[in-house]
Order: sequence, then C-alpha cells, then structure tokens
Amino acid sequence: MPRNDTGSSKALALTVLAVTLLTASACDRKAKEVKGAAASPPPAVVVAMVEQRTVPIVRDFVARTEAIPTVDVRARVPGVLEKVLYKEGSEVKQGQVLFEIQRAEYSASLDSAKAQLAKANADLIRAKDTSVVDRTRAQLEQRKADLEKANRDVLRYQPLAEARAIPQQDLDTARSAEKVAAAGVDVAEAALKDSQLAQRTQIQLSEAAVESAKAAVTQADLNLGYTQVTAPISGIIGKIMVDPGNLVGKAEPTLLTTISAVDPIYAEFPVAEADYLKLAAQIRLDAQGRGRDTERRLQLFLADDTIFPEKGRFVFVGRGFDPKTGTINVQAEFPNPKRVLRSGQFARVRGTVEERPDAVLVSQLAVQEQQGAKTVMVVEAGDKVALRSVTLGDRVGDLYIVTAGLKAGERVIVDGVQKVRPGMQVKPETKSAEPGAGKTGG
Repeated sequence: MPRNDTGSSKALALTVLAVTLLTASACDRKAKEVKGAAASPPPAVVVAMVEQRTVPIVRDFVARTEAIPTVDVRARVPGVLEKVLYKEGSEVKQGQVLFEIQRAEYSASLDSAKAQLAKANADLIRAKDTSVVDRTRAQLEQRKADLEKANRDVLRYQPLAEARAIPQQDLDTARSAEKVAAAGVDVAEAALKDSQLAQRTQIQLSEAAVESAKAAVTQADLNLGYTQVTAPISGIIGKIMVDPGNLVGKAEPTLLTTISAVDPIYAEFPVAEADYLKLAAQIRLDAQGRGRDTERRLQLFLADDTIFPEKGRFVFVGRGFDPKTGTINVQAEFPNPKRVLRSGQFARVRGTVEERPDAVLVSQLAVQEQQGAKTVMVVEAGDKVALRSVTLGDRVGDLYIVTAGLKAGERVIVDGVQKVRPGMQVKPETKSAEPGAGKTGG
C-alpha cells in the first residue's frame, strides 16, 4: 500500500509539471505575438483627395466622314472618247480639262449655225428696207393730190354750170373724176397699210429667225465646248470609268469619273435626344439650317485612336428625330488641309455637352465593385480606414463624378487597398496630381 501511494504521487507531480510547462510556453508565445504586433508599423497606403470643381461633360459619337460635294463627271454629248488628261487619285482644280471627245462634227455644226445666223441677219436687214412702203406712201400722196384737183374742178364747174356758162356734162364729168380720185385714195391707203403690215410681219419673222440662229450657234458652241470635259469642282478625282476609243454619251450621259471635295471634310453622326437637348445651345444655325458657329470645339478620333489635329464645328442638324433610334443626325465640318481624311472613314467625334458646376470627383483607382455596388476605402480621422458605398455619375477623364457617398476634401485610398480592411489604422501618403489628370481632351 505505501508503494502504491508513492507512485501515484510521482505521476501526479509529473502531470502538474507538464501542464505548468505547457501553460508557460503558451503564455510566452502569446506575449511574443502581442509584443510583435505592437512593434509592427501600420501599412502605408496612397491616398488622393476628393475634389470639387466645375468639369466639362463630354460625349463620343460614332461618325462617318463625308465628302461634300461629290460630283459625278459625265459625257454630255455623244462621241468617241479621244483623250484622258488626268492621273487617277490626283487632286484636280475646278475648270481643269479631264477628257476630250472627238470635236470635228461639233466644230462643223458650229460653222453651219454661224452661217445660218449670218443669213438670218441679212434677211432682217432686207425686211427692214422701207423702199416698198415708201413707194406705196408716194402713190397715196399722188392719189390725194388727184382727189384735191378733182375737188377744185367740181367747185369751179358747179357755179358755171348753174349759170349755164358751161355744159352740164362738164360738171358731171368733174364729179365722176372726183369720185374716182376718192376711190384711188382709199385704194392707196389700203395698199400702204398692207405694205406696212407686211414689213412688220417680215421684220418679226426675220428677228425670230435671227434669235433662233443665235440659239443654234449657242447650242453648237456649247456642244463643242462639251467635247472638253472639265472638272466641275476642285477635289480628289477617282478612277477612269471609260477608256479612250469608246463611244460615250450616245443613249445617256456616260459616267466618266467622280470628284470629291476633301477640304473641308464633314463628319455625320447620330445624337441621342438627351445629349441633343444639352448640345442645342451650342449649335447655332442660320435660316437655311446651316451652321454659323465660328468656334471650333469638336475633336475627331480616327480608327487607330489618334487625334486628328484640326478641330471642327457644327454645321447642320437634321430635320427631325428618327423614331426607331431616338436620334437626330448632326453634321460637323473639319478642315482637312493635308487631305488625310477621305470620304467613308469611320471615326469618333468628341464634344462637350455641358459644364457640371461644383462636381464632387473621385479617382477611378479608388473605386471597387463588391456584389454590384461601388465602394471606396476612406481614410477618416485618426488615419482609420472605413468602407464607404458611393453612387457614381459621368466619367471625366480618370475621375468619376460622385453623386452620393463622398464629399470634397475626404481622403480615399488609390493604392494599397488590398493591404487594409475597415477599422485598421494606416499610414497615408498623399498622391500628387499628375499633369493633365482629370482632363477630357476638349
């Protein structure tokens, strides 16, 4: 019995010693952890200040360039195409000769028309000759003189016949001669009127013939001129559609080539109704619906995202909105002195639709998305981290407009978010603003 008590005491003593050692070891580890935690500095993070200022709201519109005007060059008279006097794809000037059509037939037609005009002028001169009218007028004067003599004879014979100084037959003869003379005057007057009418008619016919001959000369001259096909506008000319030696313009005006003006170039794009209502104040139009705004505020981004060096202005707004898309077509004009832009290119037109005053702005680097909600880490008083939900509006360069959740002057973490959690104390370092930060390129 005494041996068993002694063994139990030894076992108990060993157990107590082991528990004591384990407890001491655990306490020692915990003390070390606490000491280590107290010794480690708070994590460093980069913060940016929440700004508040007036910012422009820009929109990008998908556009397509158009060359206005674009003109089809056609053969206006039939004939054999003899010469092509330009190089495909080159720039031509208005009035420059591009094609020549066989001229011989039209040159002969012009000579014939000029001959007809000379004949018509001669006929007009002959029609204006007054010799015939003058003869009939002289005959009328002669008949009037005869009538006057007959009247005097009757007046002289009548008292003599009454006094029986002469036979009655002499008076009757005088009276008959008077009637014959009066009839002669009537005939002469009628002849004069006929000759005057005939002359006026002939003059009018001759004048009409002259005008017709002049028109024929003009048309023949035009047709001869049309054998030289010239550029109706200045611009870039397209490919040759008809080779020399072919008959052109026989049944209809044959398309020979196309010319497009390229300076300035136009960009047409649809604008949504909401954006149009904001842009309307900037689009100043004249009575014909064309732009009269001289300020160039629009940027053009090409297919490779490079910025076209020239800025543009609004020049046209469509008649109405498309009910299917809810957009209205708008046209902008861009100078194109180096001929870089051509018709049919796709591009983006960027313009400022409004100015947003006193907008609260946060860097896009600070914004995170958690379960569909936008959040930021805010460094509050005492450099403690807090998680904040925010409501965002338009993007302005590398910033977002905040409509709820932040106020100007607060600090948000833009670098080091992965190292912190709400409630932690951090060591904030303010991020300096980079040149151009927040700009939209307008």
